[in-house]
Amino acid sequence: METSGRIASTSDTLEFTVENVEKALHQLYYDPNIENKNLAQKWLMQAQVSPQAWQFCWALLSPDKVPEIQYFGASALHTKISRYWGDIPTDQYESLKSQLFSQIACFSSGSKMVLTRLCVALASLALNTMPEAWPGAVAEMVRVFQEEGGGVDGRARCLALLELLTVLPEEFHTSRLPQYRKGQVRGALGREWGSVCPLLQQLLRRADSPGAVKARVLRCLSSWVMLDVPLNESESLVHDCFSALPDPELFDTAVEAIVNAISQPDSQRYVNTLLKLVPLVLALQEQLREAVQGGDMETCHGICRIVVTLGENHSRTLLEQVDHWQSFLALVNMIMFCTGIPGHYPVNETTSSLTLTFWYTLQDEIMSFESERQAVYLQVYRPVYFQLVDVLLHKAQFPSDQEYASWSSDEKEQFRIYRVDISDTLMYVYEMLGAELLSNLYEKLGRLLTNTEQPTSWQHTEALLYGFQSIAETIDVNYSDVIPGLIGLIPRININNVQLADTVMFTIGALAEWLADHPVMLSSVLPLVLQALGNPDLSVSSVSTLKKICRECKYDLPPYASNIVAVSQEVLIKQIHKTSQCMWLMQALGFLLSALPVEEILRNLHSLITPYIQQLEKLADETPNPSNKLAIIHILGLLSNLFTTLDISKQDDESGEGSAPPVKTTPPPPGPNPVVVVLQQVFALIQTVLSQWLNDSQVVEAVCAIFEKSVKTLLHDFAPMVSQLSEMLGQMYSTIPQASALDLTRQMVHIFASQTDHFPPIKALFELVTSVTLSIFQQ
Repeated sequence: METSGRIASTSDTLEFTVENVEKALHQLYYDPNIENKNLAQKWLMQAQVSPQAWQFCWALLSPDKVPEIQYFGASALHTKISRYWGDIPTDQYESLKSQLFSQIACFSSGSKMVLTRLCVALASLALNTMPEAWPGAVAEMVRVFQEEGGGVDGRARCLALLELLTVLPEEFHTSRLPQYRKGQVRGALGREWGSVCPLLQQLLRRADSPGAVKARVLRCLSSWVMLDVPLNESESLVHDCFSALPDPELFDTAVEAIVNAISQPDSQRYVNTLLKLVPLVLALQEQLREAVQGGDMETCHGICRIVVTLGENHSRTLLEQVDHWQSFLALVNMIMFCTGIPGHYPVNETTSSLTLTFWYTLQDEIMSFESERQAVYLQVYRPVYFQLVDVLLHKAQFPSDQEYASWSSDEKEQFRIYRVDISDTLMYVYEMLGAELLSNLYEKLGRLLTNTEQPTSWQHTEALLYGFQSIAETIDVNYSDVIPGLIGLIPRININNVQLADTVMFTIGALAEWLADHPVMLSSVLPLVLQALGNPDLSVSSVSTLKKICRECKYDLPPYASNIVAVSQEVLIKQIHKTSQCMWLMQALGFLLSALPVEEILRNLHSLITPYIQQLEKLADETPNPSNKLAIIHILGLLSNLFTTLDISKQDDESGEGSAPPVKTTPPPPGPNPVVVVLQQVFALIQTVLSQWLNDSQVVEAVCAIFEKSVKTLLHDFAPMVSQLSEMLGQMYSTIPQASALDLTRQMVHIFASQTDHFPPIKALFELVTSVTLSIFQQ
């Protein structure tokens, strides 16, 4: 197309005429060359804001043009009115308005997308002129479109009017009106509701109104209630929306309108109106049950949204209407039905997840009353919340193995997130139900595991344990009298499935602090954890649980230490776990060894580290390549994770958190620190590795990490290493400056600045690093 070249190449000087706009639009839609498309788009954007737009936009709306061209004309009009209103002389407002009215009438039976843009343009004009220059704008719109004439049939005119009324509030929300104008215009629109409401009511209630008109009415209502139309003024229309719910064609738009109306922040002021809505919502139970039986997920979802919106936004108001307590309780039970809707989330249902926030809200409202009123509400609602726990644990159950195997990875991930949400809800509910909740779960689990008559499904056991784990993970259960019984039940569980095994592990991990106070129980759970370490499918749960036990119970673990080290060594040699789990395992061993006598630490370190040192010696001799680089980084990572947690001085646990260095409460045993002993033995080997890999920042970083973790943990006990490490860092940084070397230098300065006897080598290192860095900046 020869003209396309012309638009593209001469776009800067091309006049903004009808003909050129049409050429540019053709180029934008049909030219295969992406650069030409982009040039056309850029030119058209300039055209849209040019003064000439007033001339060409009306011409582009001519009935003989194609819809894409007409659409651009309508968009250009909207741009001029909404963004360049100040350029329009006041004496032209009237003619502009009447032109827009007649164009909308023409397009009411034409292209829908062009009609919408023209309505948005007229809406923008109305917002810029109300209330002074165009008082009663909405009433005039209604009047103009209700007049016969123009050869346009009544239904098309009616739909065009509804489109105009629907986009008016939407345009208000996105308009660029200055703040003071926004307030004025919002007030003016509020006063116009009196013209809109009767029209919508009349159209909804007429028996001969076509479905398309009713659907548009509901959309229009949705749009207007977002302007904070008082709920008592839209009450009768909201009731009409409930009447529209049985009609499948209107269901979605009716739900949207109801939800928008009752979730407006202002709606809680209208208590009587809200009370009248409760029976209407309760009356939807039959439709909801039929939808559940028929597997109609969309209808379930829609009705549930209405019930939850009423409950979530107005639980305080409805709780306070004591005379109506039974109808609110019925509403709460209806939400409970939605929470426990049959089927597995997210495959057979997507509704139950909508309800979880409601239970938080209701609990918050109940707990916020003063104690006497609270006691009255708790009498009614504690049993409801115990029922909720049963429902949630039922919903958290895995499907049958066969069904679960058929789920996509996305469905499995959504289910995992859903279970986390259930877990958070249980933890929150615990605040209301307290210790009785744990006893309740324990009794159920006990009955399940000791019942020899009925075979129990692993799913049922897993869900109850998951409930325990959810609470024990974040809440201090040390006072609970059911934990010893629970720990006694765990070995009775027939673990024949990965999901169940995972939950057993995480439950033991969640009880690690309790085990530290009751070390006699370690012997019944530790064998399970060590056995699970050998199963790659349980990698994350078994390693994280062992790490928690080693951290919390290290002073009670010496009798089990040789066994834990042996099993850990075996799984490390067999390479059962992925890299990050290997690192956690090393941290677990660091915690474990910290509590042993020094000679035992050294003996264990020797057997644990020797295979890796031998591997590293071999790797250091090889020519650098990508595969041996990964192996080197892995071994260095294992060492630095071990040294992160291996700390033989007893610490005050309280101060171990946060950025301040931990407080050492008892002096370390005499003699060199075991970590220092090992570092001195491998120092020459690390230097060899460095000399090969000095220009690889990842290897350098892994080397620096070993020393950085050790310095952080040992603090002043690191002193024997200071001078040789300072020398090595200086050589490294002078040859090839790397950020990780700077970080390590900073760490050493931070810890040893006050120690005069160890500071000279660090001071020399600091001066060297500074001069090297300055010379880099000068280049």
